[in-house]
Amino acid sequence: MHAVDPAHFGNFTAGHWHAAESDQTRLDINPADVSDHIGDFAESGGPDAEVAVEAAENALPGWRDRGPIARAEILRRAGELLAQRRAEVAAVITREQGKRLGEARGEVDRALAILDFTIGEARRLNGVTTPAEEPRTLAMTFRRPIGVVGLITPWNFPLAIPMWKVAPALLAGCTAVLKPSPLTPLTAALLVQAFHDAGVPAGVLNLAQGDRPVGEALVADPRVTGISFTGSLPVGLAIQRAGAPRLLRTQLELGGKNALLVLDDADLDKATDAIVHGAFGQSGQRCSATSRVVVDIAVRDELLHRLTGRAAAMKVGPGTDPASDIGPVVAAERLTACLAAVEQAAAGGAKVVCGGTRATEGLPDGYYVHPTVLRDVPWDSEIAREEIFGPVLSVIDCDGFDDAIRIANSVEYGMSGTVFTRDPARMFEALERLEAGMLHVNRPGVGAYAHLPHMGTKASQFGPPECSPQVWDFYTEWRSACISY
Repeated sequence: MHAVDPAHFGNFTAGHWHAAESDQTRLDINPADVSDHIGDFAESGGPDAEVAVEAAENALPGWRDRGPIARAEILRRAGELLAQRRAEVAAVITREQGKRLGEARGEVDRALAILDFTIGEARRLNGVTTPAEEPRTLAMTFRRPIGVVGLITPWNFPLAIPMWKVAPALLAGCTAVLKPSPLTPLTAALLVQAFHDAGVPAGVLNLAQGDRPVGEALVADPRVTGISFTGSLPVGLAIQRAGAPRLLRTQLELGGKNALLVLDDADLDKATDAIVHGAFGQSGQRCSATSRVVVDIAVRDELLHRLTGRAAAMKVGPGTDPASDIGPVVAAERLTACLAAVEQAAAGGAKVVCGGTRATEGLPDGYYVHPTVLRDVPWDSEIAREEIFGPVLSVIDCDGFDDAIRIANSVEYGMSGTVFTRDPARMFEALERLEAGMLHVNRPGVGAYAHLPHMGTKASQFGPPECSPQVWDFYTEWRSACISY
């Protein structure tokens, strides 16, 4: 068991760690071994959120006035500290979230890449000069931070997603209250500690641990000018409705039901590699995870033979075991949801060709699911339309390219879309016709570069993208000025 600094069990407000005002706590456990109790973390409520917002509001003028280049230097020191602590943070991610240690290290590296990109933007937060209509007049535009922001993050990327909100918020000159998932409180605490140790002034970045009451209080607080949220569609809709009467600025990255298309001319070996990585990497717990394979009937059986052999051979185990190919899902609720979805799909006519059960043999008491492949899944069935967020893959038959595109676009979500084909014309036509924000050709449908927009379409996204220059359209607002001389 890793040692944990008890200071990190609480909230971080105005530069200090402290318990929730109610003194209530929530137990954080290891999903790979539920007997491993990480600690009792603050279970905050509305009053804690209000205190954090007050600290952020008080710190706003001084932080805003530093300017982006000075702010970037502090962020650079935070990145250096996080890089030094890479092994510790990765171990905490694995212990707390369940992903394999190699995946956790990769998440730390991705967080650092996002921070590095953000720091580089400090010298590009510019506007334009433009001709004026009168003589001896200068017309120009520039950006200003929007103010105090609430950052509400999920458990599946407990370091990277908070980073891609915290870093641009602070660089833009906003002050922030971070509310992480109650399933991964320690990872968020280590991130906040790194920024504090780097010299971020008191009140600029605050941490409010807890669940729904904290998020609702942030959305309702008139001092909060923006909410950046990553999570489920129902919660995102609730945030949007609650904030609408006061014109709250929102950035919502919501669910996905992503399709990978395998056309009749695809390289099936490469497609299989991409499907296994996209569907079962991180136990399928990614918004961009490959949860649907839409395959031409001409190559379906050959692809299924490859795919089921690979999935059945995957070793399920703790993320700390180098031999493990797939770790646990994050919580008992996720385990139950995965198994229930498979059972319902089978009752509706789908065939379970691999997995579909809880993994227990030779394992500690944890939330393990065998990687699951379903075939003969109706394109309009519930399991083909609704997000599961686990290692469950639906294989859906199609009859040609047009049918594949129709099926891929038949869901309300539009996060990621992928096509495997050797035909350049179909590659580019798929890019035109797929209704998804992040598109891939002949490569896995997961993963993104730090400088490319992380975004969806349809019900997967509302507001500006993240992880790109477009992120400044959320954290800043435009000003125009006309100066006569």
